[in-house]
Amino acid sequence: MEIGAGVHDDALRALLEIDPSLGPVAHVAGPLPERAGTPGFAGLAGVVVSQLVSRASADAIWARLTAAAGPLTAESYLSVARGEGPRLGLTAAKADTLVRVAEAVLAGSLDLERLAALEAEEAIRRLTALKGIGPWTAEVHLLFNCDHRDIFPAGDLALRIAFAAAYGGSGKPDIAVLKARALDWAPHRSTAARLLWAYYGAVLRKPRTVLPQLI
Repeated sequence: MEIGAGVHDDALRALLEIDPSLGPVAHVAGPLPERAGTPGFAGLAGVVVSQLVSRASADAIWARLTAAAGPLTAESYLSVARGEGPRLGLTAAKADTLVRVAEAVLAGSLDLERLAALEAEEAIRRLTALKGIGPWTAEVHLLFNCDHRDIFPAGDLALRIAFAAAYGGSGKPDIAVLKARALDWAPHRSTAARLLWAYYGAVLRKPRTVLPQLI
């Protein structure tokens, strides 16, 4: 496969040297999408909004939030949540999670900008200490919004399905099995995740699929 000069291409070359079996996956997936996020409140809120809903639903909810709050910050979200909350399309659980995150940011107990610079394990530990923030949310936030280079959200359903399909299987592998397999891709596990998401998008995604997709 000929690799160009995209943002992730050096890491992809290194990943394919580590595991040449991913070469056919990369050929099918094509160029890895470039997705730049923000390590602040808006970035984490976007991941929370996207949990377990379709891309279209997440986009619609996000549009309502930003229409009501403007540029989304901890302050602007709280001003809206106290008046609107779940009526903007969020479930009660997601609205409560974002309130807790916003309050922690304003109280100074959660510094999302500094957290982005921490080692992945410590950053995940601090994020998941907040009720409503699970491993998938923490890992996806760090991967996309903080540009951590060695994170693999093994619990992501699309990644599990893509891995099985890429290696000739069906269904989805156990999370622990995929997490262990991803160790072979260190220190480029984030690139492996991006690659499998791109493969899923190119080959497997069906209309109206309800998955926590961020590809």
